[in-house]
Amino acid sequence: MSLREAIQYTLMILLYLLLQIFFLRNVVLFNYAFCFIYIAGVLLLPADTDRLYLLLIGFATGFTVDVFSNTFGMHAFATVLIAYLRPFLVQYQMESKGAERMDLGIRAQGLGSFLAYIMPLILIHHAALFLIEMNNFGMILYTLIRIGASVLLTTVVIVLLELFSKR
Repeated sequence: MSLREAIQYTLMILLYLLLQIFFLRNVVLFNYAFCFIYIAGVLLLPADTDRLYLLLIGFATGFTVDVFSNTFGMHAFATVLIAYLRPFLVQYQMESKGAERMDLGIRAQGLGSFLAYIMPLILIHHAALFLIEMNNFGMILYTLIRIGASVLLTTVVIVLLELFSKR
């Protein structure tokens, strides 16, 4: 990765963090759907990003959101989890297509493959986040609805941002 690309990806992650912290932190649809756009910073990094850097970036972004949301490491855990699982999903998709190199993004992959890449990771992130937050099993249905609605909202916002980006 060149210096120019590294700066572009750093600015992209910072932009997603600023959007999350200042605008989307308080956006809740119907008391169920939350939008966690900051995970797009981890999801849209190049496929050949080193695993250690992925984990560090995932921790830094999740910890930053935790500091501003007062959530005591829940976002850091969920983001590190998807940063850890991301290379396995990328490798699986590369093997299924028979490709040696894979570019991530809606323009490079197409809508179907892009959704097949981001939806499982968003689902894992949101499930980990909301299941940690759940304090008793009487809230399981409410929590599952929150997971589903938030996955849908976050996916739609990431796809829209990806469609309108210049990359």
